[in-house]
Amino acid sequence: MRAANEIKTQRARRLRRNPTKAEAALWYRLRSRSLNGYKFVRQEPIGPFTVDLICRERRLAIEVDGGQHADNPGDAVRDKWLVDHNYRVLRFWNNDVMGNMAGVLESIATALAEGPPHPDR
Repeated sequence: MRAANEIKTQRARRLRRNPTKAEAALWYRLRSRSLNGYKFVRQEPIGPFTVDLICRERRLAIEVDGGQHADNPGDAVRDKWLVDHNYRVLRFWNNDVMGNMAGVLESIATALAEGPPHPDR
């Protein structure tokens, strides 16, 4: 087993201490296996990236984005890396999380029900 990368660990801890309002609101609704019994963790280092929320069991990463992410080429690179490593990625805008939590949770529940991606896709 590889040792944890201390720099990534410290960054993840800092991000956990300072969530955006939308991240905190969504985390409140996903924590403690609140959504259909699935466990989520937040600000998880995966490869060279840190994802906002992830259900490891279903390999589902969730990103909660503000305006700074509009047309951000770095997000496309991150998404491609995650997909290439057998993760699925859901992205939600901050205003969707804050204004349509029920719809966001429904989208997440649907993705969880679909299960993890098939390795040879």
